[in-house]
Amino acid sequence: MARTAATSGQGDPFAVDEDAALAELELAWSDAGYHAFGADGRTWCAVSSAGEVLMGDTPDELDRAIRSHWAARQ
Repeated sequence: MARTAATSGQGDPFAVDEDAALAELELAWSDAGYHAFGADGRTWCAVSSAGEVLMGDTPDELDRAIRSHWAARQ
């Protein structure tokens, strides 16, 4: 019989490792002019080189917002 995450001691399988996700976002986007990556609960954000704040509810949403912003600047 399969055990659930709550009973097996593994924790939430959908939880995001904020430090790792922020490090990956910084690695991917800092050379393109984005910095000050942060996560506070459900809000993920980054600041563009022009001072614009980009936000998303998840790391993926923030990445999509950055990609869209970057594409618009090209």
